[in-house]
Amino acid sequence: MKLFDLVVMALAFALATVPTLGVGRTISVTDFFSMRVKLGNIIIFSGLLLVWHALFALAGLYASHRLSNRVAESVEVTKATFAASAVLWVTASIFHLHMASRAFLLVFFAISTGMLLCSRLVLRIALAQARVRGRNSRTILIVGTNRRAIDFAEKLETKLELGYRVLGFADREWWGIEQFRQSGYAFVCELDALPDFLRKNAVDEVAIALPMRSFHDDASRVATLCEQQGIILRLLPNIFDLKMARTIADELEGHPFITHYTGAIAGWPVVVKRVLDFVLALLALIVVSPVMLLAAALIKLTSPGPVLFTQKRIGQSKRKFTIYKFRTMAVDAEAKMKQLEHLNELSGPVFKIKNDPRVTPVGRFLRKTSIDELPQLFNVLKGDMSLVGPRPMSVRDYELFSQDWHRRRFSVRPGITCLWQVNGRNSVPFEKWMELDMQYIDKWSLWLDFKILAKTIPAVLRGSGAA
Repeated sequence: MKLFDLVVMALAFALATVPTLGVGRTISVTDFFSMRVKLGNIIIFSGLLLVWHALFALAGLYASHRLSNRVAESVEVTKATFAASAVLWVTASIFHLHMASRAFLLVFFAISTGMLLCSRLVLRIALAQARVRGRNSRTILIVGTNRRAIDFAEKLETKLELGYRVLGFADREWWGIEQFRQSGYAFVCELDALPDFLRKNAVDEVAIALPMRSFHDDASRVATLCEQQGIILRLLPNIFDLKMARTIADELEGHPFITHYTGAIAGWPVVVKRVLDFVLALLALIVVSPVMLLAAALIKLTSPGPVLFTQKRIGQSKRKFTIYKFRTMAVDAEAKMKQLEHLNELSGPVFKIKNDPRVTPVGRFLRKTSIDELPQLFNVLKGDMSLVGPRPMSVRDYELFSQDWHRRRFSVRPGITCLWQVNGRNSVPFEKWMELDMQYIDKWSLWLDFKILAKTIPAVLRGSGAA
């Protein structure tokens, strides 16, 4: 596969070169191969092949993808070819290779990505067919007899294209062993007899599904046995039986560890989101600056007090930050909150009155049009907020939260708008509001952000749920 990938990259380079060689003319493939090639160019191209090979190895293209899905492998291939195209661009800049134009790089990226994706798809199909027929199969022993272990075995056996054959299960006697025997799977040995079983049987892989808290020592001995005998070890990572968290494997200075997370933990989509937040917020501030100046003037002329209202809010990971809004209430509004709490019209810890007596006439218009929230664009520039994300809660509201699952909304950066904003705002009950926030976190993508931003504008124009 390694040699094939390099051939593909060389062919992609040649195909991208054909329509771009020469100045203002197109040459044929025959003309291309009849041209003289300079020794220096051969050395540069050979160096590129070596670098591409190293990049593909680092991207994991040569690791086993037996258990990975097509989407995950396609992402790896696309990242690798993008990096290869970037290396080609840098090399062309250093050695002044004029043929490496933008068009050339785009064609090279498209051809190399397409060819590598197609080759791996063909390989997957061929291997799947072979495994269904009993070839290229692997044997696996599962250590543990709990429900999680049985579910894992059932998933392996329903996917014949993976080519796994479950040898059986190993465990200690425990109260659930009789229920396991009803599953029909073979109980091959006790944990004490496992070393002897591994010595005498053809075992390609071992999967540990033991409860880590009570069987840590046993699991450690099994792992050592596999290491000594060169047997692949797989650890079912969801040892805490988490319902929503996703899992990835990481490594720090040679120390591997497992990460459980919800939402987006890191990576280029998060970086792109932050860049877009900054750029779009800056552009928005330039566009709406006349509106903001007019709003500031109206506030100053119609009621005593500062133009801006500042308040401590709870942000990402429960860090406090200062939020900026145009002041829409009398200056002593927060002091009067306790006197008006019996008029609260929303469920849960949030406080809202439709006809709040503390709101000024100008403030009522600013709220209706959401102009009062425009200063939060400065919060976006600072990095305290995002354009899209769960609305930041006040310290008072946060302290009244009664359920921990509500607090998962603070695992991401808060935003100016979110699903709550485009689904009725203050007309949405608190529990539904929290569910919408969880939905946003669990299904987050850049595309979802764009859709919410697109829906926010008509929602603001309609004044949906504004108070």
